[in-house]
Amino acid sequence: MHIELRTVDDTNKAAVELLEVSGQQKQYIATNRKSLETAADEENRAIARPFAIYADGKLVGFTMFAFDLMYEDPNDRFWLWRFMIDQNEQGKGYGSAALEKIIEYFQSNGADHILLSTKETNTRALSLYHKFQFAETGELNEREIVLRREL
Repeated sequence: MHIELRTVDDTNKAAVELLEVSGQQKQYIATNRKSLETAADEENRAIARPFAIYADGKLVGFTMFAFDLMYEDPNDRFWLWRFMIDQNEQGKGYGSAALEKIIEYFQSNGADHILLSTKETNTRALSLYHKFQFAETGELNEREIVLRREL
């Protein structure tokens, strides 16, 4: 399986916005439309990096990073803000393959760690993150547990 992270642009934005997680998962993640609005707002434009996730040329998911090399706290510069696989594409190995590609992206772009946060009840996502050596930091980010992976 070949995974690509492609910049969200006019050619794929509408399709990315149509991707959805399953009904039960919606409590854990903002819609892709909301995420792209967040990326476009003035406060986040310089640090947000939204990407469409393609598997063998097919759009299967969405991810967005906060990448702030100038942030004063070096321990808080690199966040995996959003990560989702469309409900119709789950269970096919795309999540694990995409997370490998995401980790490679962070490494090749100068990050020495990755942070993310999720709700403690998001057991499916936590299982995936633990599989990839993300560990709880003991911190909370707006009532979500923070996980960190050293690179």
